[in-house]
Amino acid sequence: MHLIIQTREAPKAIGPYSQGIVAGNLVFVSGQLGLDPQTGELPGPDLADQARQALANLKAVLAAGKCNLGHVVSVDVYLVDMNDFAAFNTIYEEFFQDHKPARAVVAVKALPKNGRVEIKCMACRP
Repeated sequence: MHLIIQTREAPKAIGPYSQGIVAGNLVFVSGQLGLDPQTGELPGPDLADQARQALANLKAVLAAGKCNLGHVVSVDVYLVDMNDFAAFNTIYEEFFQDHKPARAVVAVKALPKNGRVEIKCMACRP
């Protein structure tokens, strides 16, 4: 049995998928671009703005699934430009601070809507 997560605090899915799924005590958050939840558009071409919005979207889906960033056990990050790796890490640390989930960062050729970063995660609810 699973529960579909749907929140207005994060952008609507731009394809045939859910924002997230709760399965038992696990929460799976679909890849989040830096889209503004109200407009469905990127805040601009800047990595920092997109990364902060993507992480805020991740937080919103987690909250709708009754957990928070402290419950995250695994994160996958997709960057269009691996030269953004250090800048992304700085922003990522603003959100995760002392909590260090397992993580992968992968370079990709392109992302939907010409995004520069996409982030997905898995969390374990208390």
